[in-house]
Parts: sequence; C-alpha cells; structure tokens
Amino acid sequence: MKVIDHINNIDNTQFSYEIIPPLRGKGINIVLDMVESLQKFNPPFIDVTSHASTVSLNKDGKKIKKKKRPGTISICGIIQNRFNIDTVAHLACNGFTKEETEDALIELSFLGIENVLAISGDGNPKEILNDGKTVNANSLELVKQINNLKKGRYLTNIANSSSINMCTGVGVYPENHSHSIDFDKEIDILKKKIDAGADYAVTQMFFDNKKYFDFVKMCRNKGVTIPIIPGIKILDKPKQLENLEKIFNILIPNELKNEAQENINHIEEIGTKWAIKQSEELINEGVPVIHYYLMNDTSCMINILNYIHK
Repeated sequence: MKVIDHINNIDNTQFSYEIIPPLRGKGINIVLDMVESLQKFNPPFIDVTSHASTVSLNKDGKKIKKKKRPGTISICGIIQNRFNIDTVAHLACNGFTKEETEDALIELSFLGIENVLAISGDGNPKEILNDGKTVNANSLELVKQINNLKKGRYLTNIANSSSINMCTGVGVYPENHSHSIDFDKEIDILKKKIDAGADYAVTQMFFDNKKYFDFVKMCRNKGVTIPIIPGIKILDKPKQLENLEKIFNILIPNELKNEAQENINHIEEIGTKWAIKQSEELINEGVPVIHYYLMNDTSCMINILNYIHK
C-alpha cells in the first residue's frame, strides 16, 4: 500500500520510523529485532535509508567503489514480506548514477514495494565512479526520473515498456538548511517537486514544534497541499548535543540543551520526556503520522509509544 493511501485512510495519529542498514559484514538480525520489538504499535510503514558507495584505491592504485551499508532493497523486501508492513526505500542522488537508480526502481517494483523517498543524500554527486554514466544533480531531477518510470519512460527507448507503480516522498527542512537560501526558495523547490510527481513530504528532524507549524503554515499559504510528516529525533546521547546541530543544521532549544548538559547522565530520560511532549502536541494538532529518527535504537521509542498509548 502506498504511503499517501495510508495517510488518507488514517483516523488517529500513527507513527513511522526509519532503519539504517547494518554495516557491511554484519548480520540482518539487528534489523529484524528492531521491527519485531515495535510491531505491536502497528506502524503503517517503515523507511529504510540508503547510503552511497565510497571510492578508494586498492593496492594497485585502481579506484574501487564499495558500499559500507548495502542492503536497502533487500531489507525493504524482507520487512514487507515477513512482517506485512509497507516499506519506503530511500533513493539518493549523491553516490548513485541514473542507471543505478533505474535498476533499483525496477527491483523495488518486482518486489511489490510501492514507496520511495527521493533525497539528495550526503556528499558530492561527482565524487563517484561514473564510467560515462549520468547522475541526478539534485533531488528534483531524481523525482522527475521516478515519475518518468511511472509513465514507462526509461533512460533508453524501450518498445512496449512497463510502467512502475510508485509513491514518491521528498524531504523538507523546517529549519535553516545548508543548501537553502531562504524558506521562500525552499518552498518553491518543493512545489516544483510536487509538479514533478512528489506525493508527500517528511521533514528533517526538529526539536521545536513551532518551527514545524510555522513551516507548514508557510507552505499552505503558498499553495502546497500535500501531507507534510513531522520528523522527530530522540536526544539520547551526550555527543548528540553538538553533532546533531553541526550535521543537520538544526538548533536544539536552550531549555532542552541546558537541562541535558546539567544532567548529562540522565540525557536519555530527558530526551525521551522532550520527545513525548513534542509527540503529544503534534497529536493534538492532528498530524496523521509522526516519523521518528531512531538511529537503530528502539528503547526510547518504545518508552514513548508505551506512554502515549497507555
């Protein structure tokens, strides 16, 4: 089932979360255990992140391309077929060619997976082994490629080609974002993605709900009508006090930051209480889905959902 259909049929606020594929050489059990531990809360869908290959030199000085975290497509298939939970495969521009993207979309379609999240990804799209192949310069181009395949238009002309059945999500940034000049420009880009085929949006993590509400209001005032799913990160480790702000260009509210710094040994409890407060406010405002960024740690989320559903 498509994410947009889930959203349109939801009566009460549901939750979703994302899984990071294990590092190369690690087993799948950590992923399966996560899904099983959260299954009782009936998530309508689960996201699986995608990570670009890195380029390095082997002992002969030849460039080689390798993924540190392979398995996005197979994990989507395993979750969807073993747990009967719909999955959303992340597709990135950076580190992937258009040919690789087309192959991924074909494989997802064969597996019956109907949802993708089109994102820019980390790094520089030129820092890969192209071998004469093409890349999507940005997520708007990626959305256009997905939409072309939905119409049966492949990178090369194929007679009597089949189309794919896919729901496309995109990322949005309710706070200052490293690639965005201003919110007006950010929203204009979002509108172009919608025109290109985007069905819904999910936000980057935020800790201040007002930023989300203000951003949604700006979008609605500019004619954006697609669902905008809020994304929440549970502050649960001391290093996140600095890393999250630097990596994701967000601000942790002083109230949360000061309390966490003064009681660093209890940061998980403090972060969980803050996320509960955020979640309750979002639920009261009637958002259809809250998306949690877990970083493959379910313990805090289980506490939050147990509290909300008690």
